Amino acid sequence: MVFKISGRNIIRFVKTHITFQTNANRIQSLQNATCRVTVSKREMVTLIVATTYDPASINPAAALLSMPGWTTGPILPPDIKSFSNQQTRLIQHDGSIVKEDDLDLRWEETTGEVVDEVIFLSRHTAASNRPALTVHPIGVLHLKEGESPPHGGKAGWAALTNPRIGPWLRLLKKMAEAHSLVPEFEITLEGTHHGPITSKPTMFLEIGSTEEYWKRQDAAQVIALLIWEGLGLGGGEAVGNWNSGNGKRKVLLGIGGGHYAPRHMDVVLKDDIWVGHLLSGYSLPMEEAKPGENHIGGTWRQSIQAAFEATKASFPGGEILAHLDQKSFKGWQKKAITEFLAEQNINVGRPNDFT
Repeated sequence: MVFKISGRNIIRFVKTHITFQTNANRIQSLQNATCRVTVSKREMVTLIVATTYDPASINPAAALLSMPGWTTGPILPPDIKSFSNQQTRLIQHDGSIVKEDDLDLRWEETTGEVVDEVIFLSRHTAASNRPALTVHPIGVLHLKEGESPPHGGKAGWAALTNPRIGPWLRLLKKMAEAHSLVPEFEITLEGTHHGPITSKPTMFLEIGSTEEYWKRQDAAQVIALLIWEGLGLGGGEAVGNWNSGNGKRKVLLGIGGGHYAPRHMDVVLKDDIWVGHLLSGYSLPMEEAKPGENHIGGTWRQSIQAAFEATKASFPGGEILAHLDQKSFKGWQKKAITEFLAEQNINVGRPNDFT
């Protein structure tokens, strides 16, 4: 008999050959019978996603594939190429990086492997055109049900956050400095935004902010080295594996501020701080109460709840602390948010609480 348990482990019971002649023989045979249990685990892999039409995506992928150990992998239907290196899989498709949904589940269905995390490579755009290397979680938490997100995902949805975001941001900063990309490039977090839809812990690594910088080979090389060292592909210890048992359990849930989360960045650049979702001001739509009324409209509550639940699920056993960009809120906004956090039993942390 074969029993499939939780989609990952298969337990197979193999019975011995028993000859039944009399009732006594049957009892004796059953007493002497042995049961052999074999457990086979489906392999856990990291899925890296690149798109061929974006130089800020395909160039870091090409730089990573030029490093040792890669072999050609299976085709993900309909025609997505893949490459394998230890427990890492890199796939290249020709579509939009933010709209090719469910690649983690599609990979599992095609290969039988279990995707542990997803890392997307992408370009970054900004009105300032400033060169930047960015890291961020994804989701479109503030949209109402039925609204269509312009850049992938689905309304009200927050992806699981990849625990590597904080540790990799700090490692990226060191690497960029060592390769003389700083101060030309800004190394920064971004607020949670856009798709695609995923079911596993997810992060985006981006190069910005104009075509000139999307094509920069030195920037692509640093992103490739970040993945190489961060996943331990070169033989070193991987960076950013979550373990609540090591005593370093504080996870920042960012609330408020601009897209590049400057107040949250000040905290995250300290060692041993983990990063959950980052809700910029645009992800917290708030409508001031009318005279004589107490209700503050908007989808800000929905955003906070979705961000907290996804962050909590991403860091089992973690201590989730909401960190507010205090100066970004008006008095009535800050009061409403802090009261709502208290109602939801979400603890608030000041910068010193993360040390």
